[in-house]
Amino acid sequence: MTFFVGALLGILAGGAVCTRYLRQEVAAEIRPRRQRIQSQLDNVEAEINLVMATQLAELTKRQTRPDSTRGDE
Repeated sequence: MTFFVGALLGILAGGAVCTRYLRQEVAAEIRPRRQRIQSQLDNVEAEINLVMATQLAELTKRQTRPDSTRGDE
């Protein structure tokens, strides 16, 4: 009976150590890829912000510029 309980505890402890090791390895494998994807997303966000700011500036410029097509004034 003592041998059986010891074997079960050993299996349980081994499983816990194995699970902890696997979690660390999976996290270490995913982290660089996630950082690269985040960097690409940041670049896309910056480009979209630049395009939006440019378009807003063009629209504002068109609205504030006097209308030169009308000659009856």
